[in-house]
Amino acid sequence: MKINYQRLKYILVDYFSALVSWMAFYSFRKLHVEPLKFGYEIPFEAEASFVAGLLIIPVFWLLLYFSVGYYKEVYRKSRLNEFGSTFFSVLSGVVLVFFFLILDDFVSSYRVYYQMFIFLFAVQFGLTYLLRLAVTIHTKMLILNGKIAFNVLLIGSEKKARETYNQLYERMKKAGNQIIGYITINGSNDSFSDIALAKLGGIDRIDKIIDEYNVKEVIIAIEASENKKIEEIISKLHFPGINIKAIPGMYDILTGRVKITSILDTPLIQINPSLIPVWQENLKFLLDLVIASIALILTLPLMIVIAVIIKFTSSGRVIYSHERIGRFGRPFRIYKFRSMFENAEANGPELSFPGDPRVTKFGRFLRNTKLDELPNFINVLKGELSVVGPRPERKFYIDQIMKRAPYFTHLLKVKPGITSWGQVKYGYAQNVDQMIERLKYDLIYLDNMSLFVDFKIIIYTIIILFRGRNF
Repeated sequence: MKINYQRLKYILVDYFSALVSWMAFYSFRKLHVEPLKFGYEIPFEAEASFVAGLLIIPVFWLLLYFSVGYYKEVYRKSRLNEFGSTFFSVLSGVVLVFFFLILDDFVSSYRVYYQMFIFLFAVQFGLTYLLRLAVTIHTKMLILNGKIAFNVLLIGSEKKARETYNQLYERMKKAGNQIIGYITINGSNDSFSDIALAKLGGIDRIDKIIDEYNVKEVIIAIEASENKKIEEIISKLHFPGINIKAIPGMYDILTGRVKITSILDTPLIQINPSLIPVWQENLKFLLDLVIASIALILTLPLMIVIAVIIKFTSSGRVIYSHERIGRFGRPFRIYKFRSMFENAEANGPELSFPGDPRVTKFGRFLRNTKLDELPNFINVLKGELSVVGPRPERKFYIDQIMKRAPYFTHLLKVKPGITSWGQVKYGYAQNVDQMIERLKYDLIYLDNMSLFVDFKIIIYTIIILFRGRNF
């Protein structure tokens, strides 16, 4: 599957829709609105405003659709949901265009404003939805004909995997889902040759299996008595772009956790891969770039002074970097002002502690004021860090944490941050025990992620810094 190509098809039809809609609306103004105002026909001319609109308006619409997450999932679109999402996004966009570009027009009467609004909405929505629908229907035909398929992996016991396979096989095949096999969680060597369901290994091989078979969806099928294992399973599924579902028990049904997307579908629990709405995720990314850019510009003179002092008070590099683990387990190099003597970790990773002799005199000031972390904003601009998110750790410590707290992998679902709820509530950890203790605060953050919570964490971080608390 060429996901980028599929996404490009939607982008192109949206661009074409926006372009034609603006041309139609501009013609409507020239041929209908302005003659009503002036009392005579106005010749259609490609004025500067018309050309500017052709360049700017389509880009505006693409940014709007991107911000609401329309291009995030380009294969599994519901025609009914697509109607609703297109309707509300176009309505929002028309309101913005109307109030910023059209409301100051001189018209013969206020009823003309309503006519312009309705005309722009009708053309923009009608053309956008029809072209999107054409792409969606064509994609569904390719799926039904087997030209597009999504590899599905079952995880669970042999008995439950067999039942799930029998229940879902025909329905999933029509939806383009191809069950490639199952992973056992109880170590049995049984296999199902009668239904061609291949056993691919144990839960310890899940990362290799997902990568080798290009798995796009995982269905967890476990016995009711094995529910305690679901935590271990989900902890290992921190891969990007993986759709995770689970077979529900009666408790899940009674508590309303089971959601269906089609009347004919087998009921499954959708384990939400996105912790916050897509529009908030995109806005968070945009705010990260804005905040990081402003912070680097405003603190540039200060960082130059810090760099000079570091250079003249101790030998070695000004900027210190080492590898941390980011979102989805991807390593990156984090940048900080050097606050320790050069080669302070020659014997391996070692956490700092109060009175640590490896910290320079000026470095202690930098650490207490958090000025050593100003270069972190470079990582934010590179997309490796967010302003707010769980603290990134080194693999050396993650391996130790995982032995005692395997649910740490939940933190890998999001970008790590410069500051976090764990930092605000707990502070720096001086050993693995404290890292695990701080972990619960970052897990609470994941359960309550929102832009509002991020703003609160930023405010509390600033307050703590001004109070001089070492966190």
